[in-house]
Amino acid sequence: MNNILAIIPARSQSKGVPNKNILPLNDIPLIAYSIIAAKKSKHIGRIIVSTDSEEYAQISREYGAEVPFLRPEELAQDNSSDIEFLHHLLNWLDDNEKTMPDYLVHLRPTSPLRNPMIIDDAIEKFINSDYTALRSCHEMTQSSYKTFEIEKSLLKCICETNSYDIEKTNKSRQLYTPTYDANGYVDIIRPELILSKNIMHGDKVLGYITDQIYEIDNINDLDFLEYIINKKPDIFNTLFNK
Repeated sequence: MNNILAIIPARSQSKGVPNKNILPLNDIPLIAYSIIAAKKSKHIGRIIVSTDSEEYAQISREYGAEVPFLRPEELAQDNSSDIEFLHHLLNWLDDNEKTMPDYLVHLRPTSPLRNPMIIDDAIEKFINSDYTALRSCHEMTQSSYKTFEIEKSLLKCICETNSYDIEKTNKSRQLYTPTYDANGYVDIIRPELILSKNIMHGDKVLGYITDQIYEIDNINDLDFLEYIINKKPDIFNTLFNK
Protein backbone atom coordinates (compact mmCIF):
# COMPACT_ATOMS: atom_id res chain seq x y z
CA MET A 1 0.00 0.00 0.00
CA ASN A 2 1.25 3.46 -0.87
CA ASN A 3 0.96 6.31 1.59
CA ILE A 4 -0.95 8.89 -0.49
CA LEU A 5 -1.98 12.23 0.98
CA ALA A 6 -4.26 14.76 -0.70
CA ILE A 7 -3.26 18.33 0.01
CA ILE A 8 -5.82 21.09 -0.62
CA PRO A 9 -4.48 24.66 -0.35
CA ALA A 10 -7.03 27.26 0.72
CA ARG A 11 -5.63 30.59 1.78
CA SER A 12 -8.09 33.29 2.80
CA GLN A 13 -6.08 36.29 1.61
CA SER A 14 -7.38 36.44 -1.98
CA LYS A 15 -7.90 40.08 -2.96
CA GLY A 16 -9.49 39.40 -6.36
CA VAL A 17 -12.45 37.41 -4.98
CA PRO A 18 -12.61 37.65 -1.16
CA ASN A 19 -13.16 34.28 0.52
CA LYS A 20 -13.19 32.63 -2.90
CA ASN A 21 -12.43 29.15 -1.56
CA ILE A 22 -15.57 28.97 0.58
CA LEU A 23 -18.06 30.74 -1.65
CA PRO A 24 -21.20 28.67 -2.28
CA LEU A 25 -21.43 26.77 -5.55
CA ASN A 26 -24.87 25.18 -5.87
CA ASP A 27 -25.27 25.89 -2.12
CA ILE A 28 -22.09 23.98 -1.17
CA PRO A 29 -18.80 25.68 -0.17
CA LEU A 30 -16.30 25.56 -3.01
CA ILE A 31 -13.63 23.80 -0.95
CA ALA A 32 -16.01 20.93 -0.21
CA TYR A 33 -15.88 19.77 -3.84
CA SER A 34 -12.16 18.98 -3.62
CA ILE A 35 -12.52 17.35 -0.20
CA ILE A 36 -15.37 15.09 -1.33
CA ALA A 37 -13.54 14.13 -4.54
CA ALA A 38 -10.53 13.09 -2.45
CA LYS A 39 -12.75 11.17 0.01
CA LYS A 40 -14.26 9.20 -2.88
CA SER A 41 -10.84 8.22 -4.22
CA LYS A 42 -9.97 4.60 -3.49
CA HIS A 43 -6.25 5.40 -3.25
CA ILE A 44 -6.06 8.56 -1.14
CA GLY A 45 -5.62 7.68 2.50
CA ARG A 46 -5.54 11.11 4.10
CA ILE A 47 -6.81 14.60 3.27
CA ILE A 48 -5.25 17.75 4.71
CA VAL A 49 -6.33 21.32 4.04
CA SER A 50 -3.61 23.94 4.36
CA THR A 51 -5.27 27.22 5.32
CA ASP A 52 -4.54 30.33 7.34
CA SER A 53 -8.20 30.71 8.41
CA GLU A 54 -9.99 29.10 11.33
CA GLU A 55 -13.29 29.63 9.50
CA TYR A 56 -11.95 27.72 6.48
CA ALA A 57 -10.60 25.05 8.82
CA GLN A 58 -13.98 24.51 10.46
CA ILE A 59 -15.76 24.18 7.11
CA SER A 60 -13.10 21.76 5.90
CA ARG A 61 -13.46 19.57 8.97
CA GLU A 62 -17.24 19.50 8.54
CA TYR A 63 -16.75 17.92 5.10
CA GLY A 64 -14.21 15.37 6.28
CA ALA A 65 -10.74 16.87 5.89
CA GLU A 66 -8.06 17.25 8.53
CA VAL A 67 -6.71 20.68 9.43
CA PRO A 68 -4.01 19.85 11.97
CA PHE A 69 -2.39 23.30 11.77
CA LEU A 70 -3.03 26.79 10.47
CA ARG A 71 -0.70 28.01 7.76
CA PRO A 72 1.42 31.01 8.83
CA GLU A 73 0.11 34.30 7.46
CA GLU A 74 3.36 35.02 5.62
CA LEU A 75 2.79 31.86 3.53
CA ALA A 76 -0.76 32.87 2.57
CA GLN A 77 -0.17 36.05 0.57
CA ASP A 78 -0.89 36.76 -3.09
CA ASN A 79 2.78 36.29 -3.89
CA SER A 80 3.22 33.12 -1.82
CA SER A 81 4.35 30.14 -3.86
CA ASP A 82 3.00 26.59 -3.81
CA ILE A 83 6.36 25.15 -2.82
CA GLU A 84 6.35 27.27 0.35
CA PHE A 85 3.13 25.81 1.74
CA LEU A 86 4.21 22.31 0.67
CA HIS A 87 7.50 22.69 2.57
CA HIS A 88 5.50 23.85 5.57
CA LEU A 89 3.21 20.81 5.33
CA LEU A 90 6.05 18.29 5.02
CA ASN A 91 8.10 19.88 7.80
CA TRP A 92 5.04 19.88 10.08
CA LEU A 93 4.39 16.19 9.41
CA ASP A 94 8.02 15.32 10.09
CA ASP A 95 8.30 17.46 13.23
CA ASN A 96 4.94 16.57 14.79
CA GLU A 97 4.13 13.06 13.56
CA LYS A 98 7.45 11.67 12.30
CA THR A 99 5.59 10.69 9.13
CA MET A 100 6.15 11.39 5.44
CA PRO A 101 3.75 10.52 2.58
CA ASP A 102 5.01 8.66 -0.46
CA TYR A 103 2.98 10.90 -2.77
CA LEU A 104 1.11 14.20 -2.55
CA VAL A 105 -2.06 14.62 -4.61
CA HIS A 106 -2.46 18.37 -5.08
CA LEU A 107 -6.10 19.44 -5.53
CA ARG A 108 -6.88 23.13 -5.92
CA PRO A 109 -10.32 24.27 -4.65
CA THR A 110 -10.72 26.56 -7.66
CA SER A 111 -11.12 23.54 -9.99
CA PRO A 112 -14.15 21.98 -8.30
CA LEU A 113 -15.79 19.64 -10.82
CA ARG A 114 -13.61 16.53 -10.64
CA ASN A 115 -14.53 12.90 -11.18
CA PRO A 116 -12.91 10.77 -8.42
CA MET A 117 -12.38 7.99 -10.97
CA ILE A 118 -10.14 10.34 -12.99
CA ILE A 119 -8.11 11.11 -9.87
CA ASP A 120 -7.66 7.39 -9.25
CA ASP A 121 -6.66 6.72 -12.85
CA ALA A 122 -4.00 9.44 -12.64
CA ILE A 123 -2.66 7.94 -9.40
CA GLU A 124 -2.51 4.46 -10.93
CA LYS A 125 -0.57 5.73 -13.93
CA PHE A 126 1.94 7.56 -11.75
CA ILE A 127 2.71 5.42 -8.68
CA ASN A 128 5.62 3.02 -9.02
CA SER A 129 6.75 4.87 -12.17
CA ASP A 130 9.97 6.79 -12.73
CA TYR A 131 8.22 10.06 -13.57
CA THR A 132 9.24 12.96 -11.38
CA ALA A 133 5.67 14.33 -11.17
CA LEU A 134 2.28 14.29 -12.87
CA ARG A 135 0.40 17.35 -14.11
CA SER A 136 -3.05 17.28 -15.64
CA CYS A 137 -3.65 19.31 -18.76
CA HIS A 138 -6.09 19.72 -21.62
CA GLU A 139 -5.51 20.51 -25.27
CA MET A 140 -5.68 24.22 -26.05
CA THR A 141 -8.39 25.28 -28.47
CA GLN A 142 -5.93 27.75 -30.00
CA SER A 143 -2.40 26.41 -30.44
CA SER A 144 0.25 28.44 -28.64
CA TYR A 145 2.16 28.44 -31.95
CA LYS A 146 -0.48 30.89 -33.20
CA THR A 147 -0.15 33.35 -30.30
CA PHE A 148 1.76 36.62 -30.00
CA GLU A 149 3.57 39.03 -27.77
CA ILE A 150 3.70 42.74 -28.58
CA GLU A 151 7.13 44.33 -28.58
CA LYS A 152 7.52 48.01 -29.45
CA SER A 153 3.99 47.93 -30.95
CA LEU A 154 4.91 45.02 -33.26
CA LEU A 155 3.30 41.58 -33.15
CA LYS A 156 5.89 38.97 -32.29
CA CYS A 157 5.37 35.21 -32.59
CA ILE A 158 6.14 33.29 -29.43
CA CYS A 159 7.18 30.02 -31.06
CA GLU A 160 8.89 30.97 -34.34
CA THR A 161 12.57 31.62 -35.15
CA ASN A 162 11.86 34.72 -37.23
CA SER A 163 9.51 35.99 -34.61
CA TYR A 164 8.28 39.15 -36.38
CA ASP A 165 7.20 37.25 -39.49
CA ILE A 166 3.64 36.29 -38.52
CA GLU A 167 2.60 34.72 -41.83
CA LYS A 168 3.03 31.17 -40.51
CA THR A 169 0.33 31.78 -37.92
CA ASN A 170 -2.24 31.93 -40.72
CA LYS A 171 -1.98 28.17 -41.26
CA SER A 172 -4.82 25.95 -40.11
CA ARG A 173 -4.70 25.01 -36.43
CA GLN A 174 -4.72 21.32 -37.40
CA LEU A 175 -1.27 21.72 -39.04
CA TYR A 176 0.37 22.61 -35.73
CA THR A 177 1.55 20.25 -33.02
CA PRO A 178 -1.10 20.29 -30.24
CA THR A 179 -0.24 22.38 -27.19
CA TYR A 180 -1.67 21.98 -23.70
CA ASP A 181 -2.72 24.04 -20.70
CA ALA A 182 -2.07 22.78 -17.16
CA ASN A 183 -5.53 22.82 -15.61
CA GLY A 184 -5.43 21.88 -11.92
CA TYR A 185 -7.59 18.76 -12.25
CA VAL A 186 -5.00 16.64 -10.42
CA ASP A 187 -1.27 17.04 -9.84
CA ILE A 188 0.88 14.40 -8.14
CA ILE A 189 4.13 15.35 -6.43
CA ARG A 190 6.97 13.42 -4.82
CA PRO A 191 7.81 14.84 -1.36
CA GLU A 192 11.47 13.83 -1.67
CA LEU A 193 11.86 16.15 -4.67
CA ILE A 194 10.65 19.09 -2.61
CA LEU A 195 12.81 18.25 0.38
CA SER A 196 16.00 17.31 -1.45
CA LYS A 197 15.97 19.72 -4.42
CA ASN A 198 13.43 22.40 -3.49
CA ILE A 199 11.45 21.78 -6.70
CA MET A 200 7.94 20.47 -7.27
CA HIS A 201 7.94 18.82 -10.67
CA GLY A 202 11.39 17.97 -11.96
CA ASP A 203 12.32 17.23 -15.56
CA LYS A 204 10.34 14.07 -16.34
CA VAL A 205 6.74 15.12 -15.78
CA LEU A 206 3.89 12.89 -16.95
CA GLY A 207 1.33 14.93 -18.87
CA TYR A 208 -2.07 13.52 -17.91
CA ILE A 209 -4.68 14.66 -20.43
CA THR A 210 -8.19 15.39 -19.19
CA ASP A 211 -11.26 17.07 -20.57
CA GLN A 212 -11.25 20.82 -20.07
CA ILE A 213 -11.95 21.71 -16.46
CA TYR A 214 -13.54 25.00 -15.47
CA GLU A 215 -11.61 27.09 -12.97
CA ILE A 216 -12.82 29.95 -10.80
CA ASP A 217 -10.74 33.10 -11.20
CA ASN A 218 -13.47 35.71 -10.74
CA ILE A 219 -17.00 35.98 -9.41
CA ASN A 220 -18.56 35.51 -12.87
CA ASP A 221 -16.97 32.07 -13.11
CA LEU A 222 -19.19 30.92 -10.23
CA ASP A 223 -22.29 31.81 -12.23
CA PHE A 224 -20.93 29.93 -15.24
CA LEU A 225 -20.22 26.83 -13.13
CA GLU A 226 -23.75 26.97 -11.70
CA TYR A 227 -24.94 26.87 -15.32
CA ILE A 228 -22.64 23.91 -16.12
CA ILE A 229 -23.89 21.98 -13.07
CA ASN A 230 -27.51 22.54 -14.09
CA LYS A 231 -26.86 21.53 -17.70
CA LYS A 232 -24.55 18.58 -16.91
CA PRO A 233 -25.14 17.45 -13.32
CA ASP A 234 -23.31 14.09 -13.56
CA ILE A 235 -20.12 15.04 -11.68
CA PHE A 236 -22.03 17.04 -9.05
CA ASN A 237 -24.33 14.06 -8.50
CA THR A 238 -21.33 11.69 -8.29
CA LEU A 239 -19.71 13.83 -5.61
CA PHE A 240 -22.77 14.50 -3.50
CA ASN A 241 -24.85 11.37 -4.26
CA LYS A 242 -27.81 13.34 -5.59
